[in-house]
Amino acid sequence: MKTVIVTGASSGIGREFAAVLGNMDGVEEIWVIARRASRLEELKNTIRATVVPMSIDLSTSEGIESYRRALADRNPEVVKLVNAAGFGRFGEFESVTLSDQLDMIDLNVSALTAMTYHTIPFMREGGEVYQIASLSSFMPIPYIGVYAATKAYVLSLSRSLNVELKHRGIHVMAVCPSWTRTEFFDRAAEQPDVVVYYGKIYEVGRVVRRAVRDMKKRKDISICGASVRAEVRLMKLLPHKLTMKLWCKLQKKK
Repeated sequence: MKTVIVTGASSGIGREFAAVLGNMDGVEEIWVIARRASRLEELKNTIRATVVPMSIDLSTSEGIESYRRALADRNPEVVKLVNAAGFGRFGEFESVTLSDQLDMIDLNVSALTAMTYHTIPFMREGGEVYQIASLSSFMPIPYIGVYAATKAYVLSLSRSLNVELKHRGIHVMAVCPSWTRTEFFDRAAEQPDVVVYYGKIYEVGRVVRRAVRDMKKRKDISICGASVRAEVRLMKLLPHKLTMKLWCKLQKKK
């Protein structure tokens, strides 16, 4: 059975990917993975493919093992994997609890790595992997340091895997959105006045549509918005010391 698998499917970018990919021709089944079971059940009303809700906490070894067993038991032909589960925290390094910092690493890095590792053996030629990274993947970002570091990992891993898996016809692409209108901010911005300047905030539908188009073009990075793509080019040219200084100035940090 041709199967799409989406993590972080209860909200935001993951939910939008589930809605778009789950209604594509040829997709028979979609596994939607997140902790909030009720949110996953709601997707059955909007998706044409058979929806298989999986209430799993991927930040735990038990959650990853549950997913691995589901793959072994069902033996799906995975045509698309979207790793959208993740979260961020804004704040000075010492003001964000260590448990939150480590939870970010567990979900954004470890879970994404495990999901990719366990899923690739079930993919054939033509398989597609969307790894949700961030604009913050391209530079160190003070006051969002751990989050940015996790997304730099996602970008690096995605690009290397795209080369490794080319001979098998599996394409891996890092999706690197700028600020996007999702529930991300509800959790990330619990400390007020850490990030005060956002600039343009993109709609989630636009980010996902761009990613799907870029996947068809076999790009290894998808960046939504001409101004964001220009910003990335600038970050590649300027030294990180200067880009971090500019970021802090925008956020009114000394």
